Amino acid sequence: MRILLIEDDTKTSDYIAKGFSEAGHVCDVIGDGRDGLFQAQREAYDVIVVDRMLPGLEGLAIVRSLRAAKVGTPALFLTSIGGVDDRVEGLEAGGDDYLTKPFAFSELLARVNALGRRPPVQEQRTVLKVADLELDLIRREARRAGQVIELQPREFTLLEVLMRGEGRVITKTMLLERVWDFHFDPKTSVVETHISRLRAKVDKPFQAQLLHTIRNTGYSLHAPRTG
Repeated sequence: MRILLIEDDTKTSDYIAKGFSEAGHVCDVIGDGRDGLFQAQREAYDVIVVDRMLPGLEGLAIVRSLRAAKVGTPALFLTSIGGVDDRVEGLEAGGDDYLTKPFAFSELLARVNALGRRPPVQEQRTVLKVADLELDLIRREARRAGQVIELQPREFTLLEVLMRGEGRVITKTMLLERVWDFHFDPKTSVVETHISRLRAKVDKPFQAQLLHTIRNTGYSLHAPRTG
């Protein structure tokens, strides 16, 4: 495996790197947090081993930044900060494992090998597509037939819910819960109003209709059906 070790204590990093090399792995060592983050984003690694207390940028911030950038490389915190709350904090930041110093190298190697054997995590779709309609969840942008569609934030969320449920009937109650966070019917026409606005932007300027009203039930968004 190719391993990135972000550790500022040279005695510790030399010891770990030598052990990984003897086990047949390739280990790159970085002693600064910011440089480590840059390296982890620039190169492909099988596992990242990171200390929490680092110059430049501390370990939690490194892993949080990687996860925010959709870098899913397994990360193991190797640190002297070993309280229960600290371990929880590390795992919640996006770490996959947590080992406290002092440590036995055999245990570190076993944990790194286990992380390296994990199947890659399937990434969530960031672009939803139905026929010629696309919704980019990262850029917060909608397009149909290549044309940008300007949507208000609530309209964007409404379209996202409908596209995720492509071909299925989404009831008014479901939309109230998922888009407006109402767990009751407020007896307003808010859904109907927003559906009308959405249809005017997504359907009316184009030839084929994608958004359909299912009478007395709800709505469904799907590609044109033939036959």
